[in-house]
Amino acid sequence: MSDSTSANHVASFESHRSPLQQLQHFLHGAPAMVPVIILFVSVAVFGLIAGERFFTAFNLSLIIQQVTIIGILACAQTLIILTAGIDLSVAAIMVLASVVAGKFAVSMDVPIAIAILSGLAIGTLCGVINGLLVTALRLPPFIVTLGTWNVFFALNIWYSGSQSIRSQDIDKIAPLLKFFGERISIGGAVFTYGSFLMLALFLVVWFALNNTAWGRHVYAVGDDKEAAELAGIRTNRLLVSVYALAGFICGIGAWASIGRVGSVSPQSFYDANLDSITAVVIGGTSLFGGRGSILGALFGALIVGVFSSGLKIAGVDVLWQRFAIGCLIILAVGIDQWIRRVSA
Repeated sequence: MSDSTSANHVASFESHRSPLQQLQHFLHGAPAMVPVIILFVSVAVFGLIAGERFFTAFNLSLIIQQVTIIGILACAQTLIILTAGIDLSVAAIMVLASVVAGKFAVSMDVPIAIAILSGLAIGTLCGVINGLLVTALRLPPFIVTLGTWNVFFALNIWYSGSQSIRSQDIDKIAPLLKFFGERISIGGAVFTYGSFLMLALFLVVWFALNNTAWGRHVYAVGDDKEAAELAGIRTNRLLVSVYALAGFICGIGAWASIGRVGSVSPQSFYDANLDSITAVVIGGTSLFGGRGSILGALFGALIVGVFSSGLKIAGVDVLWQRFAIGCLIILAVGIDQWIRRVSA
């Protein structure tokens, strides 16, 4: 069969697709478009429900502030989920790193730069431990990180003595720990440096995933690990590097979280791991790995923020806010399953 004949057959097949099938194929090739569409629809709907208060520059910038920490954790979580894994320990890693940095700087009088680097090192080390357990013991990531979630949380409580580090003590001894909580005004909008940090992280990771061999290997391992091994990819080494990078990002989130909260609390962000998974799922990254966009997680976090802010302004009870987000998760997974049928 000639090339022209084959092209005619393909064109004929494309022309017989229904509009819904064409949309399905389009979304399969551009997974970040699903959360973008949902985000725009959400903004429009809550703008109508909540009125002009929702569209104020201050409220829209406040949404970005509120999702900063979840967005950073979602960035780390996306890397793991792209490899067909999941990390239930991201929040515990972040809190442990913040406690270490805070204790070093405030209680032990360690130079602030070393204290911050220690927090980043702890986050990276926790990620490496997760990666080694997954690869060396060949255990499911869900089980490994469920275990380390409890281990890291216990270490956090033990090391901190269940004591928080007060905001005034940080201001007096190590104010740099709260740097990412400082605010700047642009027009009527108010942003924190932490929000810019979150956006910068997403852009750096997006570049790495889309413009480096390492990023292509991440998608290949998530899509089919055995095929990736046959192609010469050192999958175990790659997985350890992914978990290590995720841990490092959690360490960065630890520094940002101190600025966001204003103090160091061993009890803070206890359920943020679930919120990070929510952002990733709503953002269109497949829980089966190999398909998704890091920017989708950013949009997913913003969607959660828009829902929470819009429903709060509309006077909806917190209980029903969680109900709405739960329904959104189910809808996102359903859309993912529908889109995946293209490659089935």
